[in-house]
Amino acid sequence: MHGGRFGLDSLGVETSRPFARRSMNPSGQTAGYPPPTPTLAIIGTVAAALLALLLLSVSGPAALPAEGQRMAAIFVVVLILWVTEALPVGMTSLLAVVLLPIFGVADLPTAFSTFVSPVFFFVLAMFIIAQAFISSGLDRRFSLWLLSKAGTESRRVVQVFMVGTCLISTIMSDVPATAIFMALAVGLFEKMRLTPGRSTFAKALMIGIPFAALIGGVATPAGSSINILGIFFIQEYGDVTVRFLDWMVIGVPMVVVLLPLSTKILLWFYPPEMDHVTAVGDVVTERSRLGAVSGREWRVLIILGTMIVLWVLSTWFESLDVVLISLLGAITMFLPGMRLFTWKEVERGIGWEALLMVGGVTALGAASVETGLAQWLVDGALGGLENWSALGVVALVSAFTVVIHLALPIGPVINSVLIPPLAILALSTGQNPALYALPVAFTASCAFLLPLDAVPLVTYTRGYYRMLDMFVPGAILSVCWVMVITVLMVWLGPMVGLL
Repeated sequence: MHGGRFGLDSLGVETSRPFARRSMNPSGQTAGYPPPTPTLAIIGTVAAALLALLLLSVSGPAALPAEGQRMAAIFVVVLILWVTEALPVGMTSLLAVVLLPIFGVADLPTAFSTFVSPVFFFVLAMFIIAQAFISSGLDRRFSLWLLSKAGTESRRVVQVFMVGTCLISTIMSDVPATAIFMALAVGLFEKMRLTPGRSTFAKALMIGIPFAALIGGVATPAGSSINILGIFFIQEYGDVTVRFLDWMVIGVPMVVVLLPLSTKILLWFYPPEMDHVTAVGDVVTERSRLGAVSGREWRVLIILGTMIVLWVLSTWFESLDVVLISLLGAITMFLPGMRLFTWKEVERGIGWEALLMVGGVTALGAASVETGLAQWLVDGALGGLENWSALGVVALVSAFTVVIHLALPIGPVINSVLIPPLAILALSTGQNPALYALPVAFTASCAFLLPLDAVPLVTYTRGYYRMLDMFVPGAILSVCWVMVITVLMVWLGPMVGLL
């Protein structure tokens, strides 16, 4: 990790752990949420076991097969353990696969064959690429350069922070993008001696950074593993290929509309208490010490630039798969003459919990489809979609996806629960699977209501805002998100053959 006053390591940001609830500050003390207490772990484990036993012992609905009922018990166990962190997230993800043969839902080879998917390798590659961006110092150079252009006007500082986070998030995981700019923000707050929880400037900034990351992440398929997972499920169960540029035709306009809206909403609710942020001058001083762009930084930029070009070209050349390009880019960083970092550095930067969770989610998604659980859930919640207009379908599915975030605050799980059965439902009724499933893929990142998702948790744990401070502006932004995706999908989807 790159050091320095505004560097990530000096502020103890753990950029590689999406579900990290604690971080270390420069003094070595923990900040944010403590690890789960033994009591919470016990409560979570007992609750998971009791609810699973209850589901297994009662008679299920007639429309739900016995295998589906057993699958529901597995889902309950895994979700409770994930949310309470009674077990480490990665271990719960492995438990999900182990429970499939134990409960008679799938045999062992099938369970493990669904664990590893192209999405798994995409997430691995993007962690390596994010580590290259950070360890080379490009994260610090870019963020300091951008902030140096902001001036000292407080509202503009908030806007620039959000624009910077959004831009990085278009090609990098939302969590590292959030952590990079959170580190800068905390550095400013300390210079300004702001008290956590009392400053509206800090509140706007610390809510705005994850908001911007979540918005920027939908611009391209590479912006989030949730996007790639959604595309994977749509192709697997709906037999529809969503190409890189197809996604961008809808994703980029979403960002162009939603980012300014989110900034205006936050600044309306939390106007900064000061007109100017004089501490920004320290950032300019910090930037002047960086010197010229190093050879190592140039090599990272060239690899990233080449990957972006190839990602776009994959729209027309099927052999240029997005996952394949990402893996080749990651491997290139280790070639002789490159050696941008050591494998030890990469190991520290990889979010193993996130990787294992992707495997667990894809395995659960496949099993929920095979057992009929996913179809039963969708029929109960979204039955009769075939009678709705395209506009109504997109609006209803998007709104349902936003609301379900409160119960399932994990984007990949939402994709795995909703997309496969929606795609299958569309095929069975003669509808376009993209019409039913793509709104979920675009809206699974819409986690603005409460800081339960991994991305807002990064800033929430710093204590500069309360949980409910996010709800009202987040609810307004969520409504805007549903309206924007509805209009853009119905308007632009047919242009790229998605509707």
